[in-house]
Amino acid sequence: MANLLNEYRTTIRPKLTEQFKLKNPLAAPALKKVVINMGVGEATQTPKDMDAAVEQLAQIAGQRPVIRRAKKSISNFKVRKGQAVGCMATIRGPRMYEFIERLVKFALPRIRDFRGVPVNSFDGRGNYSLGIKEQTIFPEIDYDKVDKVRGMDITIVTTAGADEPARALLIALGMPFARKS
Repeated sequence: MANLLNEYRTTIRPKLTEQFKLKNPLAAPALKKVVINMGVGEATQTPKDMDAAVEQLAQIAGQRPVIRRAKKSISNFKVRKGQAVGCMATIRGPRMYEFIERLVKFALPRIRDFRGVPVNSFDGRGNYSLGIKEQTIFPEIDYDKVDKVRGMDITIVTTAGADEPARALLIALGMPFARKS
């Protein structure tokens, strides 16, 4: 089982229960799921790019991603309805905590000139979104086998109904938020 999951159950949940004066420890904010989305617009011209993106996202997420297809045709982007334009993976359970631990401890510190993740990327309902410019920050990705640098969006969905409990949860999980200057 994940180290971060054990830490959440033994230390973080009781602290959050006390901090927000909750009667039931199960009412403390928790992670629901992590959604990783990788848009591959260039796959419309070269389908091999989609295969590489799916393979890399599978290594990052630890599970096979779903290929997302265009909902409608857009002639300016040379996209037809039903054409593969991206891939995504939804991670839940212990694998989700392992991913968050790898993201916080290994991947984010490898970003050049990293000063923390933005504090204002909450949606008002306790969910946090984060954009990453290159997939090579993850240690699972072999830098020599990368053909193109691709970015990805990571959305962390929590059970918290508001931003403040979700922020406290992510801080307790080790998310390095940028300091306001």
